[in-house]
Amino acid sequence: MLTARNIRYEVADRARGLAAGGIGAMHLLALRTGLVAAIDRAVHVLKRHLPYHESDHVLNIAYNLLSGGTCLEDIKQRRADEAYLDALGAQRVPDPTTAGDFCRRFAPADIERLMDAINAVRVGVWKRQPPAFFEEAVIDADGTLATTCGECKEGMDISFKGQWGYHPLVVSLANTAEPLYLVNRSGNRPSHEGAAAYLDRAIALCRRAGFKQVLLRGDTDFTQTGDLDRWDEEGVRFLFGIDAMANLVKIANDLPESAWKPLVRRPKYVVRTETRARPENVKERIVRERAFKNVRLCSEQVAEFAYRPTKCRRAYRAVVLRKNLSVEKGERRLFDDVRYFFYLTNDRTTAAAEIVPAANGRANQENLIEQLKNGARAMEMPVGDLVSNWAYMVMASLAWTLKAWLALVLPEKGRWRRKHAAEKGSVLRMKFKKFLNLFVRVPCQIVRTGRRIVYRLLSWNPWLRVLLRAADVLRRPLRC
Repeated sequence: MLTARNIRYEVADRARGLAAGGIGAMHLLALRTGLVAAIDRAVHVLKRHLPYHESDHVLNIAYNLLSGGTCLEDIKQRRADEAYLDALGAQRVPDPTTAGDFCRRFAPADIERLMDAINAVRVGVWKRQPPAFFEEAVIDADGTLATTCGECKEGMDISFKGQWGYHPLVVSLANTAEPLYLVNRSGNRPSHEGAAAYLDRAIALCRRAGFKQVLLRGDTDFTQTGDLDRWDEEGVRFLFGIDAMANLVKIANDLPESAWKPLVRRPKYVVRTETRARPENVKERIVRERAFKNVRLCSEQVAEFAYRPTKCRRAYRAVVLRKNLSVEKGERRLFDDVRYFFYLTNDRTTAAAEIVPAANGRANQENLIEQLKNGARAMEMPVGDLVSNWAYMVMASLAWTLKAWLALVLPEKGRWRRKHAAEKGSVLRMKFKKFLNLFVRVPCQIVRTGRRIVYRLLSWNPWLRVLLRAADVLRRPLRC
């Protein structure tokens, strides 16, 4: 089928093409939401603005990642691309060395002001959403290891896994998968360190935006028992995992059998066509043939009881999940095993069988962290010390945030509102690489006229009509 033979290359005389044609819509988004002005108002790390402002540096790092770059060095390609500069109306952009120097100018207070400026704009984007959006804000918190091969990076340390690097804290909104606060920490710091203060700031941010309820979620490291009473008094719901300590296991063992209810999990998806035969489980066959130890889940039950942590003045609801396991070796069944998983919450109305999947929903934050790490490459830690890498992480994560904002500004009104709402949800859940391929890596011819910069599309895919709808919305000032 591949029959092309007489292939020749020619250089266009006047036409200028750009591979990342969607970058214009992302820049319009930054302008219309007020992000550019907000950064320049809040962040002051440059003594003189010749020729760049703070927003130029921040967006230069984010746009590099949106245009397909993966590290600071890739800014060289943007800087040498005349079509890219024309598309953004720029004479030039900072080079990689200048971008790294900009990151090193930040103090922790400057990074906090940058995050607050981005979040202030974020609230304005949220306020454009329909009323159902504000029923409940689900805030997740987790830590992740950002490893590095460097040997001279200040602040790095060895983690409990034996890996060198940093240990960032990520506080995010599960509704839209947006990182609200990113905090860089040394690699040997515990996962929950400093989390309570940033959870409080996230709560205040969501309430300022107009959310009616706030739910906090986290794994066993984020139980924060010293703050539970205060959050409960403030009307904040929480759902945290809690370690299977000996006293909790004893309580679970002493529960009568009538207290346990079977847990029936919802199917991952619904088959819309005919059910197909399941292929052979190759892993299972190999495990049996080679007589490896195999732990199989037989059944799950849930129960609940009142429990007061040591640092709390009142008791809360503890939901316990019991997993009945079978330990096998080859074809032989060795013994049965029981494992408990505990969850602590102040939600006293939701059924215990629904608390467990609600807590398991926190796993979606793992997907967000994965996208920040390996999609947007925000946790590459390319600079020389902890604070400057923190600054780079916040600026680079803006690439993911702009992707989420582009989805949120899409209108859902009119005759096709259901279809548009489905498209909006798809863009919001889309992985970063897929988003770049469908929305940003769009070949365009850049035509500069007297007062306009025209992006002339040179290819087509079904999602470009969504991009054009967003661009049409962004041509006018955004209103809440």
